[in-house]
Amino acid sequence: MPARQRRIHGLPAELAAEFFGTMILILIGAGVVAQVVAGGIGDHDSIAWAWGFAVMLGIYVAGRVSGAHLNPAVSLALALYQGFAWRKVLPYVLAQTSGAFVGALIVRWNYAGIINKFDPGHTVKSQIIFSTLPGNGTLPVSDLAAFRDQIIGTAILVFLIMAITSIRSTPPLANLAPFIIGLLIVAIGMAWGTLDGYAINPARDFGPRLASYITGYSGAWRDQYGHLFFWVPIAGPLVGAVLGGGLFALFYQRNLPDEEDAEGAPQEPGRLPVEPPLGEHAAPSGDEDARISDGATTNQQTGVRHG
Repeated sequence: MPARQRRIHGLPAELAAEFFGTMILILIGAGVVAQVVAGGIGDHDSIAWAWGFAVMLGIYVAGRVSGAHLNPAVSLALALYQGFAWRKVLPYVLAQTSGAFVGALIVRWNYAGIINKFDPGHTVKSQIIFSTLPGNGTLPVSDLAAFRDQIIGTAILVFLIMAITSIRSTPPLANLAPFIIGLLIVAIGMAWGTLDGYAINPARDFGPRLASYITGYSGAWRDQYGHLFFWVPIAGPLVGAVLGGGLFALFYQRNLPDEEDAEGAPQEPGRLPVEPPLGEHAAPSGDEDARISDGATTNQQTGVRHG
């Protein structure tokens, strides 16, 4: 049998996981938009479902190593409210953005022929494949409305990610949290995709926007009105993450039962059941243990770190 390869530990391993998880996110997400927009195969529902699968698969790739933030807004919220180490935030953001950039370059390369035929001038008509525009480049939506939309959409995202993955709440079992978070993305896409294409992730927008700019989209930084727009899907999600994470931490998390209080406590009718005490599970070992570092726990069933 071949010798076991030496593992990469610590921050380098986490950054690699964030890079590849976000790259997978864009390969599938931007890929489906290219197929629908330039290839004429599929529709809005195809895009919404594929983005949900993209997030789910990205989390499965990175969750056990880095927590699978895949989104600077999520990293910021976890640092502000859940004890994620501030020294890791900027490296995570750079890894996420780099992964999105590389993923978008691959999509651009693969679909170059179809895109060139569909939109030879590389205008906003196909720019939407890589980055968001107000009203998806066609509807009469202002930059301010798109900014508001990004704040609300990301607040919803971050609040629900924290609710889904909190070990004090009712986290999905059997490693289902990535699937549930994928469904969350589908829901946001179906309900909040009109005003600005639900970027809700600065890396998901800026990385592909940069990739499109260096491959022929000279107007990538602007919207269909000629306004500088690239900052909207960066600033909006960061503000939304602060608001959504703050609402969860200040008004919801404090009301969740502590783990020790929940064990053996009688359940009121109608409440979701808590997990059985640890003794009723098979004893974990080795990598099955939840890693604890930098004051934040990693729920191995969910990926995202917080308590």
